[in-house]
Amino acid sequence: MVELEERPEPSPGNQDGDDEIVAEGASVVHGELPQDDSGPPKVSSAVEVLHVKVTKQIIKEGRGQKPSKYSTCFMHYRAWTESTKHKFEDTWYEQQPLELILGKEKKEKTGLAIGISSMKSGERALLNVGWELGYGKEGNFSFPNVPPMADIVYEVELIGFDETKEGKARSDMTVEERIGAADRRKMDGNELFKEDKLEEAMQQYEMAIAYMGDDFMFQLFGKYRDMAMAVKNPCHLNMAACLIKLKRYDEAIAQCGIVLAEDENNVKALFRRGKARAELGQTHAAREDFMKARKFAPEDKAITKELRLLAEDDKAVYQKQKELYKGLFGARPDPKPESKNWLVLIWYWLLSLFRQLFKKERQKAD
Repeated sequence: MVELEERPEPSPGNQDGDDEIVAEGASVVHGELPQDDSGPPKVSSAVEVLHVKVTKQIIKEGRGQKPSKYSTCFMHYRAWTESTKHKFEDTWYEQQPLELILGKEKKEKTGLAIGISSMKSGERALLNVGWELGYGKEGNFSFPNVPPMADIVYEVELIGFDETKEGKARSDMTVEERIGAADRRKMDGNELFKEDKLEEAMQQYEMAIAYMGDDFMFQLFGKYRDMAMAVKNPCHLNMAACLIKLKRYDEAIAQCGIVLAEDENNVKALFRRGKARAELGQTHAAREDFMKARKFAPEDKAITKELRLLAEDDKAVYQKQKELYKGLFGARPDPKPESKNWLVLIWYWLLSLFRQLFKKERQKAD
């Protein structure tokens, strides 16, 4: 059973509500992480010509509508120079989605924007962009380091987009506007989760977190930071719940770790990280998480249940090992009596008898 939590501070495993998701039984999340090989991925799909200098091949289909001019798009991408296959940028690795407003992009992102405008939410594609729509004749010698006249290959995933007529960037929003936009995305994600659309839900949570980037959070303090964290942390925890359902336990652990870096005693983060670790067979680490969570929520039945399950698993493993070793070595055989050499025994008896007789004769002689 998977549901939404009802109160601001419910138990980690058996309450309902609007902010955070509970996964019973089971800052960068997206579909399956792309493989980070030595160069761009090999794609066999048809080549679509978007521009004389831009082509696209779909790696994974998206859904819904395509963004229009002035849409605020959120994406992840990797970028290589086509000639040398040198990777010069990777937002997946940096754990920072890129924000791009179509029609207001920087000059070096013109080709990328053309590709993005042809994509749907959740779509992943390979783009080939000519140098004229990239970093140009001069290239770029700071960050990123791109040589002159370098054609570019992008592996890009469109997380989602906001349709805004004015094309307002996050940096131009007030604090309240950014937190409000993030909160709306979080609520959209919760609705998708209720429909068991886990990938789509995670895209909404990730877009919400994109509004709460490090550059923004570092500027906040007092009530504004509390407001932002009240949106950001539930999104990470909700993604962890989705990832547990999808059996992507390592990613779930990473999401819980982000929350615990801010709040080391967060019960929900400890509980969900414990569940993910238990599924990976990391029983000692899982038990530590559950024990720490129980310290702050001693009456929580879900935590007690997980600790009991771990204890039962330990007992079952012990019994299995006991049976295995018994089968390997078998029952200990009864000791056999040592064989006796009767001739030797008779010899020693006779020798002892002669000594006694000899002793008596000497005594008589004396």
